[in-house]
Amino acid sequence: MNDQSTSRAGGRAARRAARAAPLADHLRPIRPGLEGGLYNPLSAAEMERIHHAALDALERVGLADAPESGVAYLTKAGAIQGDDGRIRFPRALVEDMLAKANRTITLHARDPRHDMRLSGGRVHYGTAGAAVHVVEPDGESYRDSTVQDLHDAARIADQLDNIHFFQRPMICRDIPDTCEMEYNSIFACVTGTTKHIGTSFSEPQFVAPAIEMLHEIAGGEGAWRERPFVSNSNCFVVPPMKFAPESCQVMEECIKHGMPVLLLSAGMAGATAPSTIAGAIVQATAECLAGLVYVNAISPGAPAIFGTWPFGLDLRTGAMSIGSGEQALLTAGCGQMHRFYDLPGGAAGGASDSKLPNMQAGWEQMCSNLTAGLSGVNLVYEAAGMHASLLGFCPESLILGDDIIGQAMRCVRGIEVTDETLAVDQIADVCLSGTGHYLGTEQTLSRMQSDYVYPTFGDRTSPKEWVELGKPALLDRAKARKAEILSQPSRAALDPTVEATIRARLNIHLPG
Repeated sequence: MNDQSTSRAGGRAARRAARAAPLADHLRPIRPGLEGGLYNPLSAAEMERIHHAALDALERVGLADAPESGVAYLTKAGAIQGDDGRIRFPRALVEDMLAKANRTITLHARDPRHDMRLSGGRVHYGTAGAAVHVVEPDGESYRDSTVQDLHDAARIADQLDNIHFFQRPMICRDIPDTCEMEYNSIFACVTGTTKHIGTSFSEPQFVAPAIEMLHEIAGGEGAWRERPFVSNSNCFVVPPMKFAPESCQVMEECIKHGMPVLLLSAGMAGATAPSTIAGAIVQATAECLAGLVYVNAISPGAPAIFGTWPFGLDLRTGAMSIGSGEQALLTAGCGQMHRFYDLPGGAAGGASDSKLPNMQAGWEQMCSNLTAGLSGVNLVYEAAGMHASLLGFCPESLILGDDIIGQAMRCVRGIEVTDETLAVDQIADVCLSGTGHYLGTEQTLSRMQSDYVYPTFGDRTSPKEWVELGKPALLDRAKARKAEILSQPSRAALDPTVEATIRARLNIHLPG
């Protein structure tokens, strides 16, 4: 009896050790770039109708307020400027530019292990936003976000397996000068994570100092252009159907410097976009098609992401409802349109209207993260950490969001049906000559890690075990993990000589 007990205990210890060891990438149950596309709320006929409605809007309505440079690029390509100043897009022009568009983009990272290949329905999750507050769960309070907060968030994201990229999720409100704030945001992110980074610029002249810094980090302009590890999140339109002149000029500068561009249309359904889900998708699609024409008129095939980001609105109050079921449908419908055009696409998912990381936040974050992944969105932005309808960012919620995304990614992976997984031979062995159960069988043990995703913080203990463990709470465990990560040196720190050169040239606010 004692020998058997020892044997079983030894087996459990060995299995625990095996589970703790990192798996090779091809054996992991989930990984960046899993193929989505199983959830399709729009039929093929409905996608065609949305496409033709978007073309109608571009031909009949067009977009206002293009900068002079944009008018020149667009009219030279074949767009028409009317007497009212609006730029209208003939259908043939849009179709021609769709044919020229880059359909397979790699978003590079400083560490090539984190490169993301965007094509088809390959799904990746990451952060984004422009939150102005940090959420502090301890005191249930909000405070202004700082450059140190941004750097810390990047360091946390760097160690979360299911956060595949880090787009700046909050504003450095402790840096009043806008140009300094923008290049400091990049510095804080780059020195916090080696994953791909997204950022934005307010004015075209602010691009140059950031590019100079990125050349230094990359090892020269040639190395930067070969592997640009930062992309520009560009709100090139002001919905409904107007260009944002300064953002368009920023886009032109970024393209010239080889920086990938996210064409971001963020209308509010019921306010700056039609209140119907279909209508909001039509307008976002039309605006992003106009952006695609613009990009390819500047540089055919330049890397651009089709960023349809319509947001939901609570029509009773006018408040954003980013955690709603309607938001989940908006994002999933946009994901389908990305695949309809066979274009790299991004959309918003995973944000919450809740002010704190609580039950409301959990259901809202899972709802849109899941539908976004299942619909095949290449880049799911704002997927973790975002609260208060994008006004607040919570580092602890970023950590807990990694678990949420892990479960969503397992759903994206779907169900494999093969002779082995159908398991008829295993059923026969267990029922006819075996123990009558599947616990401990070779097939079960071999699938423990390759098929199943285990939460890092989610609690699956019994009530008795939970009490014996001191009733651990999710937030307490997330706070402990945050402290652990931030107590260690950054894994993305720059070479000291490179950092010293940058600090000599630019006013870097992050402490050395």
